[in-house]
Amino acid sequence: MSEPDPVALNPSDLARARELIRAAERVAVLTGAGISAESGIPTFREAQTGHWARFRPEDLASPAAYRRDPEMVWQWYAGRARDVQAAAPNPGHTALAELERRKGEGFLLATQNVDGLHARAGSERLIELHGNLAQARCERCAHVQPWPGEATAPPPCPVCGATLRPNVVWFGEYLPSAALEASQLAFAQADLALVIGTSSLVEPAASLPLLTLRGGGAVTEINPDQTPISALVTLRLAGRASQVLPALLEDYV
Repeated sequence: MSEPDPVALNPSDLARARELIRAAERVAVLTGAGISAESGIPTFREAQTGHWARFRPEDLASPAAYRRDPEMVWQWYAGRARDVQAAAPNPGHTALAELERRKGEGFLLATQNVDGLHARAGSERLIELHGNLAQARCERCAHVQPWPGEATAPPPCPVCGATLRPNVVWFGEYLPSAALEASQLAFAQADLALVIGTSSLVEPAASLPLLTLRGGGAVTEINPDQTPISALVTLRLAGRASQVLPALLEDYV
């Protein structure tokens, strides 16, 4: 089944979604893998192809896996980092950067994606809840640096000499508390939350839009697929982010 083009969406739904955006002083956005898939970024599980298909996600993305075989885990993430660098932001990413410019300090974008495409599109009021594939982090002193693209095994930290690791949140790890708390505050205070391209299955991010609803705000979901939150949202637009988001900003003054 083909996904709907925004021009085929209910005109009254588009008009209502545009009005919600125009009226909102505080906008909080949550994005997931769907918006990045439109840039050719494979999802976490889709990245397990070829040699990597024989591994479970937990075999490659957990502290235990890194302790057991750091070189193998590093090489898998190096491949993912190359995929990300080869991709480019799509119109959905750039539309959100434009919405930020228009809303200013009343805007916050929290993403579950680790590809850095929002930042490359120009988003600045941005929280990367699960980290960033383009970075490495020291296991001891938490020094963060650009991914050392030439390294075929975990290199030492240039600050303290301990081992670097991918700067992402692994299975069994908590989200950074400051990032989660800032996101929760933004969604709790938002007049409007946009939930874009996420399965709404991964906690604690999946519960962020519920904070907006509890606070009396509206929630618009943009996703070609139904999700657990679809029955709860104020408005649902069944389309791709790269099509729907630019359409929502048309005629925005």
